[in-house]
Amino acid sequence: MNDQATFTLRGRNPDVLTCIANLSNDEVFTPPEFANRMLDTLAEAWAANNGGADLWADSMAKFLDPFTKSGVFLREIASRLTKGLAAEIPDLQKRVDHILTKQVFGIGITYLTSLLARRSLYCSKHANGPHSIAKDFGSDAGNIWFERTEHTWVEGRCRFCGASQKALDRGEGLDTHAYAFIHTDDIKTRMTELFGDDMQFDVIIGNPPYQLSDGGQGASAMPIYNKFVDQAKALDPKLLVMVIPARWLFGGRGLDSFRKSMLDDKRIRKLVDYPDSRQAFESVDVAGGVCYFLRDRDNEGDCEVITNDLLENQTTSVRSLLELGSEVFIRNNQSISILRKIVLKETAGKGAGIGLSPDRRFERQVSGQKPFGLRTFFRGEKQKKRPDDALVLQNGGRAWVRRKEITESVDLIDKWKVFTSKSSSEHAGQADKNGMRRVLSLTGVLPPGSVVTETYVILGAYDSEIEARNCLSYVTTKFFRFLVATRTSAQDLPRVAYSFVPIQKVSRRWTDKELYAKYDLSEDEIALIESTIRPMNLDDTDNE
Repeated sequence: MNDQATFTLRGRNPDVLTCIANLSNDEVFTPPEFANRMLDTLAEAWAANNGGADLWADSMAKFLDPFTKSGVFLREIASRLTKGLAAEIPDLQKRVDHILTKQVFGIGITYLTSLLARRSLYCSKHANGPHSIAKDFGSDAGNIWFERTEHTWVEGRCRFCGASQKALDRGEGLDTHAYAFIHTDDIKTRMTELFGDDMQFDVIIGNPPYQLSDGGQGASAMPIYNKFVDQAKALDPKLLVMVIPARWLFGGRGLDSFRKSMLDDKRIRKLVDYPDSRQAFESVDVAGGVCYFLRDRDNEGDCEVITNDLLENQTTSVRSLLELGSEVFIRNNQSISILRKIVLKETAGKGAGIGLSPDRRFERQVSGQKPFGLRTFFRGEKQKKRPDDALVLQNGGRAWVRRKEITESVDLIDKWKVFTSKSSSEHAGQADKNGMRRVLSLTGVLPPGSVVTETYVILGAYDSEIEARNCLSYVTTKFFRFLVATRTSAQDLPRVAYSFVPIQKVSRRWTDKELYAKYDLSEDEIALIESTIRPMNLDDTDNE
């Protein structure tokens, strides 16, 4: 084999794929080290299913990355197969040609990434070019396919991916972000069209695009990774390994049916969770973190859940993805015992699982999305002009509003109210250098004659100030905020975020010590709460 191929297949330092900047948070390049973690997981599962056999020594196994960007998965697979098949195919050039033409396949998500992936795998953007390490291809593309795909617009939306026609109906010179893998009603026929007959893939692996703009900005972007997962499952590979955002575990726009199907899927046998995406992708901040999962088509059972906390400590538990009494995944393995103890106490020892009965959930006293009907962009008057004007806490400070503009919860205007921000600020939501979070942002008590915009939620409304202050003492405990963080990614805090929190009497003030004793928490359980939640003193709650 020529010197170039030999050079290509041996380790080099530095690895160029560690140096490439991400295109965006939507299309994140996978670092080689992280890709190899996923490949190790894959190889372990293959061996377990095949009497200890080495996946990388199987010359018949077919691999697909259906959303390749840098080509890192394909490159690392080819590298492992090159070593593993040395005994079966001694001639290096024949071995490389076999691997690249018969075993390793990819679909580029854009024209640019298809060229990048071919360069990574074939050492040439032309698979049949003079510099390619493969010698048996008859086309430029080789086994890394890309052709421009168009959206199918129906009433302003793509019927396959839901993309906004206004945002993505673009000219021919611009990427449409219409990904071929999910723009079809029959994915198996599509694979035959792309790669020929008999394309039953043993392994599908990759890192799909995460979201598409729906015409707005930021949070208005629409998740799309779920569509790639569903389509990959429809191809029925023996093993499926994908890294995706972790917000689906708790909520997320339009992800209810996807979450249910995933959490109910007994063939998902491993889930590795990173609450901070920078634990996996150093320079990328994906709200809620990321995770990767292994789905084993032929083996059902409980899932091995590996949790990496914010200090890089790792815990492992073999359990159901959906605990009895919960509608969402419980992220921290160690928190499950705490939730079970709370249920036992609240049901006098007759409860099971981790779900509180509806009448004991703190969420029942939390307001809806717009507590008083005032939108986030509402701006009140700078000065009080009428005797009955209400004080309004709005984004950016406090102002005044005419009572007749208040359309909801009018009966709460003249009560004492405990409030908090609906979303965690970066300061509150992200962990500090010690791996601790505050969880709640601006929080405090508002007097009678006051309201809030939808930037905030009301956590309780009372006739007396002392009751409100007692409620606030509970809200600011580490115990309370730990339970909120357990239920959500601690970025968005809608009413359901408080469903794991038990209601307490407001005839007294509360401390963590008293709550730990009430629910009989162990030293280890207390240590977990104390090590992950930052102090929040009553005298600095509404001064953030």
